Formats: sequence, structure tokens, C-alpha cells
Amino acid sequence: MIPSAKNRVFSRWFERRVHRRVREEFGALYLAGRQHLAQALAQGPVLVVSNHSAWWDPLLVLVLTERMIPADGYAMMDADNLRRLPFFAKVGGFGVDRSSRRDGAQAVRYAASLLDRPGRLVWIFAQGQERPLHERPLRFLGGAAQLARRLPAVTVLPVALSYAFGSAAAPFIHVAVGSPLPAARSLAQARRAQAEAVEAELARVERELSEPGSQGFVAHALERPRRLERLAERMLAGLARPFVPGLAAAPDPAPRALPPGGPPAG
Repeated sequence: MIPSAKNRVFSRWFERRVHRRVREEFGALYLAGRQHLAQALAQGPVLVVSNHSAWWDPLLVLVLTERMIPADGYAMMDADNLRRLPFFAKVGGFGVDRSSRRDGAQAVRYAASLLDRPGRLVWIFAQGQERPLHERPLRFLGGAAQLARRLPAVTVLPVALSYAFGSAAAPFIHVAVGSPLPAARSLAQARRAQAEAVEAELARVERELSEPGSQGFVAHALERPRRLERLAERMLAGLARPFVPGLAAAPDPAPRALPPGGPPAG
């Protein structure tokens, strides 16, 4: 297992670069259920379980937890991907070898140690790898269920991430946060309940696409950055490099920087 090496200065700087990239590629972000996540974070630590259908998912999670619903966020990733992309460890990624039971158990214990205070969040892409958005039923691995059973006092929230084209040239994003899940009596029940809850949020997105405005989504405009704004970001990055080890080598989060499937988690 590879532990996180989270650096708050690097996280803030990298999120600005990612946010700029998201604004360049998408027209708008629609968010529903924000209150569920905000309230849960104020009361205690939070475990988020979500689907994983796009390369953009981990970058979107960074924007959500650094900017839109601030949290001290961490995410479980595939260990091989984290070795190839070590800068993700600086923004809260920790790696697990899904082929090793021992490594998986260690990752669950590590995630449990992170969930120790209000405002802390661990995000798990419970499918374990990128899968088609339309695939049903969702097949979740057991790590998130084990963690939920290990920490019954932690709030577990289902989240759906979806991307679609509409009338505008740029695609748009939907993020649906569901209600907290009740404690499960068994691991099998916990895994089934998590998968079904995320499926329900994906269905909510589909209803919104069919009848815009019907499901409580709030639009967050993603305006293109201006030239002066780009220049200011470059200046800030240059000033930060001497103080953050490895910052100069961090690549721009363009699609070519990540392998197909992005950094999945399991």
C-alpha cells in the first residue's frame, strides 16, 4: 500500500490548474444534494462511494473537495497508477494493489485512520476501475463496504458522476449526492446498498437530462479563464516552486498525462 503524501500548498495550486482545465473543456457543472455532503462534513468524517466512468473523475473530485464543498479529502487509487502519477499522492491519493488481499486489508485500515475527525473525507470509486456510464448493475468491490462496517459512526454518502452533451458545444457535468446510507448488517448488504444507492443517483441524473430542472440540480457556470487570469496562475506557480518539492515537475493535467481509465480506485 502507498500512503498519501498530501501537501496543502500543492493541493491548492494543483486544484487551480485542474479547475482551469475543467473550465476549458466543460460548459457547466450541475450539482444536487450539496447539503448532504456539507452537513455530514460539519458533523464528522465522511466516506463517499461513487461510480467511475471517465478519466475526469479524480480531477473533478479534487475541484469538488477543494473549491465547491471544502473538505480534507483523500481518495483510494490503484497502486500502479499512483506510481506512474506520484503527484496524485500530494493531493490526497493513496494506493492499493487490488490483487493482494493483504494490501487491500492494509488500505482499509489506513483509510479508517484518516476518517478520524469532522471535515475529513475519503472517496472510493467502488467499481475499482473505469466502466461505461450506462453499465447496470453497478458491480462494486468490497473495500468501501468493509470500511463502512469497520466505522459505523462514519457517514456514508453515495455520489453519481455523469457527463453528457446538450444543446451547447461543450459537454456538461452532473454530480448527484444522495442521502446518508443506514448502517448495514453484513458486508454483502453494505456493498449491495452502496451500489443501489449510486444507481439511484445515476437514475436521478437521467431524469434531469430528460426533464431539466426537475431534480433539484443547481448550475455552476464554468466560464473560460481570461488571459490575465492565466498569467496570474503562471506567476503564482513560479513563486511556489522553490517552496514545494517536486512542484516544477508536476505535469499539466491534460488527457495525455494520464493512462486510459485514469487513476481508478478499489
